[in-house]
Amino acid sequence: MQIAVIGTGYVGLVSGACFAEFGIHVTCVDVDQTKIEKLNNNIIPIYEPGLDQIVEKNVKAGRLEFTTDLKSAVEKSQVVFFAVGTPPKDDGSPDMSYYMQAAEDVASAMNGYKVLVTKSTVPVGTGNLLRKFVTERIPSGMEFGVASNPEFLREGAAIEDFMHPDRVVIGSNEERAIEVMKELYRPLYLIETPIVITSLEAAELTKYAANAFLATKITFINEVANLCDAIGCDVHDVARGMGMDNRIGRKFLHPGPGYGGSCFPKDTRALTTVADQYGVETRIVDAVIEANELQRQAMIPKIEKLVGGLEGKKIGMLGLSFKPETDDMRESPAIDIIHKLIEGGSTVRAYDPVAMDESKHYISGVEYAVDEYDAIRDADVMVIVTEWNQFRALDMEKVRSLLKSPKIADLRNVYEPADMRELGFEYVGVGR
Repeated sequence: MQIAVIGTGYVGLVSGACFAEFGIHVTCVDVDQTKIEKLNNNIIPIYEPGLDQIVEKNVKAGRLEFTTDLKSAVEKSQVVFFAVGTPPKDDGSPDMSYYMQAAEDVASAMNGYKVLVTKSTVPVGTGNLLRKFVTERIPSGMEFGVASNPEFLREGAAIEDFMHPDRVVIGSNEERAIEVMKELYRPLYLIETPIVITSLEAAELTKYAANAFLATKITFINEVANLCDAIGCDVHDVARGMGMDNRIGRKFLHPGPGYGGSCFPKDTRALTTVADQYGVETRIVDAVIEANELQRQAMIPKIEKLVGGLEGKKIGMLGLSFKPETDDMRESPAIDIIHKLIEGGSTVRAYDPVAMDESKHYISGVEYAVDEYDAIRDADVMVIVTEWNQFRALDMEKVRSLLKSPKIADLRNVYEPADMRELGFEYVGVGR
């Protein structure tokens, strides 16, 4: 089987490389000539552990290629994936301009039966819109299938998530398209991966609903953590007691400065926009969005109280990306936190293992350090914003000697409060 993947962003590149790892011939297409040239020179435009090795391996094996020639890629493929960006507009709805341009280009290249599959996160009803749009632009009588195949990849663990997923969701209203998609994912049957077959609309909604629920779970434990701070108990105890209930589960019960990234903020807002269009209220998701914004702001008083006011203080910050194992700065809590600290009169010196170059597109007025210890040299406080593994076992004697005063604001609860206080640090966490 040969497939084409339109778009070589995060989803398109990971999906294309992993399909090639299954033994499928994949042509990844992008309009960005510079990006394609870099990929053909094995320069990966995103940071994702293991992706560079898989790309290099499958390019050498002849199963993976990169091109700007969409027409040729579509003509020789049985399945065409849409993995272009759908960034949020000001009202929270996704910008579908890239998607619709790709649909027009694919329609003009159709030369026989193909399954057109949406991997981009799109509004409910997009599959039916795609069918109508393409039908109007191809010769009468030419058949094609339409499917929705939402992705559930976690940045930093995307290869594992694709190769060993919890489930694969295939949405289509056509049996022929479903059979083609099941054949495409046949390698996952061997490891007994559940394949969930739904309607187009249900698959489109599943992506929004799943991410909104996970965002809700994060926001819930953040609010519980804030209550623990007020009461004087430990949110980790509460989270353990909750998470051992199989109806709730342990995952995503880790409090912090709020969720970020490319998915949760965009998809929660998009879900509320879809609901508005159908005249349905989404009070829970609306509250989650508001509470997440407030959670970022709630980190500032913790730091301010610890250092005795922000004016003139030097902040040593560890971590910038919205989560570890990625350079993604989109909607990162670090952005809002840094801006507030600088507005309060502080200077910020920061270190992140991979995201410092990317952060320059989002943050100004920050000094960048060469490593974690350089970031905290002569600082009034060490602030942990992203829980990179290398921040989990810092030399605390060295940390104490470098800091102007032994103070830690651990916004990811990496360390145990009692241990830090025993070492002589003034320590604050989230709900601890």
